[in-house]
Amino acid sequence: MNPYLRIARPDHWFKNVFMLPGTGLAFLLVGTLNGTFVLHFILGVVATCLLASANYVINEYLDAEFDRFHPVKSQRPSVQGMIKAKWVIVEYLSLGIVGLGIAWYLGHLFFIVSAFFLFMGFLYNVRPFRLKERVIVDVLSESINNPIRLVLGWAIVDKTHLPPSSVLLAYWFGGAFLMAVKRYSEYCSIDDPERAGLYRRSFQKYTKNILLLSGFFYAMNSALFLGVFLIKYRIEFLLIFPFLAILFTWYLWYGLKQDGVAENPEEMYKRKWFVLYTGFVCALIIFLFVFDIPSLSIFLEESFIKLPTVEQ
Repeated sequence: MNPYLRIARPDHWFKNVFMLPGTGLAFLLVGTLNGTFVLHFILGVVATCLLASANYVINEYLDAEFDRFHPVKSQRPSVQGMIKAKWVIVEYLSLGIVGLGIAWYLGHLFFIVSAFFLFMGFLYNVRPFRLKERVIVDVLSESINNPIRLVLGWAIVDKTHLPPSSVLLAYWFGGAFLMAVKRYSEYCSIDDPERAGLYRRSFQKYTKNILLLSGFFYAMNSALFLGVFLIKYRIEFLLIFPFLAILFTWYLWYGLKQDGVAENPEEMYKRKWFVLYTGFVCALIIFLFVFDIPSLSIFLEESFIKLPTVEQ
């Protein structure tokens, strides 16, 4: 059973931490605590983990012919011939059905978004779609899992509305930035354009510069939509922006270091100072939600700043 457990990647469940901002945001904007929240939150996390594992299962199996060209992924069970197609199908269907069953219990919105999560995993991995082989589209289609997770976290609290579009777009482009840096790190670690193209077909059209510039483009768009959200919903949140910029820059630094951290973001929790800083940013968000700073309203005034006149 061990090879089949490994291809489900339970070590990647850490990525579902991206649900938490959705849950927190729903509480801040529309939600209230109730007696079923804890149970629903636990079930929501379990459902998301199962559906993510279903996507990982077909990802590993269908990537086997390409992963053999990767210095680390060539050791995966699928590449080593340790798994069989019929059991992969059984595992995929089992994880997907149980995950969707829990999602159905959690409400209409949670179920629809969960089904979309599974559907995007299918489009990303399965021919003739296989979006992961299409340049630019590969990053955007994989990073859409970030706003999906945000909405899943939100739907645990608010089962009838979607989060603001500005925060969804900020989350999507933020995820695209993370993914572009991951691709850059992968491309550099292989250090052979021809071999990189055999491992990931989109690398046949990527270069280091394209990956870095696209990452910068995604980061700029994420900042734009994040700014829209911050100003629209609570002006105090503007003070968070510089700290979030540091977070983006820090992650890019990891990508440029070529030490494998950005290539495996699910292991980012091992970086103590990065995790502590992220916790500090979260605490700052809570603080700024509680306390008003009226002087920040100057950023909302529709007037020019008049300079004092000097008497002749």
